[in-house]
Amino acid sequence: MNIAVSLYCYYQAIRDGRMTIMDVIPKAKEMGYEGIEIVSWGDPYEKMLKSAKEMKAQAEDVGLPIIAYLTGSDFLKNDMDEQVDALKRELDIAAAFGVTRMRHDSTAGYDKDGKLIAIDEALPIVAEGYRRVTEHAETMGIQTMIENHGYYFQHSTRVKRLIEAVDHKNFGWLVDMGNFMCADEKSTDAVKNAAPYAVHVHAKDFHYKEKGDYIPPQRWFPTSNGNSLRGAIIGHGVVDVPECLRIIKSHGYDGWLSVEFEGMEDCIQGLTYNLANLKEMLNK
Repeated sequence: MNIAVSLYCYYQAIRDGRMTIMDVIPKAKEMGYEGIEIVSWGDPYEKMLKSAKEMKAQAEDVGLPIIAYLTGSDFLKNDMDEQVDALKRELDIAAAFGVTRMRHDSTAGYDKDGKLIAIDEALPIVAEGYRRVTEHAETMGIQTMIENHGYYFQHSTRVKRLIEAVDHKNFGWLVDMGNFMCADEKSTDAVKNAAPYAVHVHAKDFHYKEKGDYIPPQRWFPTSNGNSLRGAIIGHGVVDVPECLRIIKSHGYDGWLSVEFEGMEDCIQGLTYNLANLKEMLNK
């Protein structure tokens, strides 16, 4: 597997003025990453298109492939036709980046009036949205995917149900081995469910505290059941990343492995350690 890094891992350095968006690709190449994953930063359509073309040219110049484009959506909160049309515009941006894979979100689970929708009611609606988008994406040579994140479609059984409901060869799973913990699911168990559907993989680690423990105010966030997580350097947290990798590889996955780092440490230092630790895990 080749190791890439998500653009959003550099946001700390962008916010504090050390870097700009256009510094990320050369920096990732310098650090030894083999690819870059782009997360939309929410600029208007025309501005994103312009940036995509500029970054594609830059990536070609430095020899670092752009491997995927990640963006948001919500099929329950937004009008279905309007959301599908918006995602078609996102596919235009993905094409401008030159990628063959695009992840987009599903829903936070609430309708436009703020009512939480039961999963059995939401499932066919969200599946219809994903199917319509992936049918269009297929004509562009872009595969679409769902990531297990955002609490609502995060547990592996829910995501698996959704993928089977969409039932389209152009639609798959961006398996984030750390995010299952947000739904209080053991990562190795969840990855066993997810691996047969994997078309892209995120490597991520978390520190963990149980409900009732003292939770410091710095950067901890709750799981679905009230436990707490904080981003960790790969290998420093509780996710059994080596076993997750073994499971994924045993199902024949040999694609990109993209680092997502959400820790408190300096992002450049953290990403340096992430790459070194992940390489060592893969070599073993």
